[in-house]
Amino acid sequence: MQDLEHWGFVLSNQVDKKTFIQTILTDNTTPELQNYKGKKGVLFSDLAIDAYIKKEYYEDDLKSSLLQQDRKLRTFSSGERKKVYLEYCINQSPDFIIVDNPLDHLDIKSRELIAIQLQEISKKTALIIIVNRQVDLFSFVSNKAVIKDNSFAFHPFKIEIENLKAHAAPTIPLPLDSVELATDTLIKMTDLNVSYFEKGILKNINWTIKKGDFWHLHGLNGSGKSTLLSLITGENTKGYGQDLQLFGIQKGSGETIWDIKKNIGYFSTAMTDLFQKNDSLENMVLSGFFDSIGLYVQPTQLQKKRVAEWLSLVAMTEYKNKLFRNLSVGQQRIALIVRAVLKHPPLLILDEALEGLDDQNVALVSELISLLSSQTDIAILYVSHRKEPSIQPKYFIELIPSPEGSTAMIN
Repeated sequence: MQDLEHWGFVLSNQVDKKTFIQTILTDNTTPELQNYKGKKGVLFSDLAIDAYIKKEYYEDDLKSSLLQQDRKLRTFSSGERKKVYLEYCINQSPDFIIVDNPLDHLDIKSRELIAIQLQEISKKTALIIIVNRQVDLFSFVSNKAVIKDNSFAFHPFKIEIENLKAHAAPTIPLPLDSVELATDTLIKMTDLNVSYFEKGILKNINWTIKKGDFWHLHGLNGSGKSTLLSLITGENTKGYGQDLQLFGIQKGSGETIWDIKKNIGYFSTAMTDLFQKNDSLENMVLSGFFDSIGLYVQPTQLQKKRVAEWLSLVAMTEYKNKLFRNLSVGQQRIALIVRAVLKHPPLLILDEALEGLDDQNVALVSELISLLSSQTDIAILYVSHRKEPSIQPKYFIELIPSPEGSTAMIN
């Protein structure tokens, strides 16, 4: 490949990405990619990084060719891991590198560094960039295509976005039972501090979440966002002995974890792995009424009717009997969010709700979040590195790292 040919692909969530990548890496490549046939390719992805970290774990005496210093890959931050693993890929002297969603799970600073690193690599090595969103493609990529399905056919670089058009005026279904709290102040932290082994994580956090608020929590990788969330959900024991009020209850005043969690609807991408059995979409959503992983109680006709209204709202009625694990990534994501808000909890936590979605599903999930904000009293805590044009929080809280622990900047 004397003349470097870079390709950029925007993949729908309907595409079997693993098979698509294998098609490129083997000699069964598509007609448009014949220049790569018989060439040596390597894969750079989060899955490849995770696989290497597992290899390190099980081969403790492994002398990593990744690093110039004697340090395991797992000890680096998310951004550093990607930078180091890219160097490892280059050291294998490949003819081309398949780069899978390089910006996922990274803060703004780390995204910028990875983008610069890839641009430098592109001067010497051919790159095939695979992303789910067109905004994540790089300017140096001249050949672009959209892959819509498992035919792997190349389509013109044009993204068609639909919205929740099941109704002329989409309406959020009402709750079957209202959750009544004695206060409109859901979360209140006053001068809250967290440290582990004398290392500061959070410092003097003062933050209040009220009924109906819409917050965006962001900050650099490792700034303490997960710690902050675990304090809100009542799972972190560091909340004891501090001025922390959760849904009108002082932390450590005899409350149970259930007293806290019953007021929270929670979504994270990791939840998808919990629903990989033979649960239909309808049953998976219905299980949200009982806070169970799987449906073990006979639902009432009213509960089934309410779930039907939700599935109609998100245009998924036709999939109600389909196994949840066989749905597309985007459909699973929407279903899990619906399950989280089924009972209209006072607080909804959306942890990286749009990460890994294609442009079509980003639009659908964004619209669902906006409807929840405008039509309900649910307070929303949206956690993401990205600031999405289609999502309009009322307030922002950013964690700013310091040697003593991250402080909070609120606006």
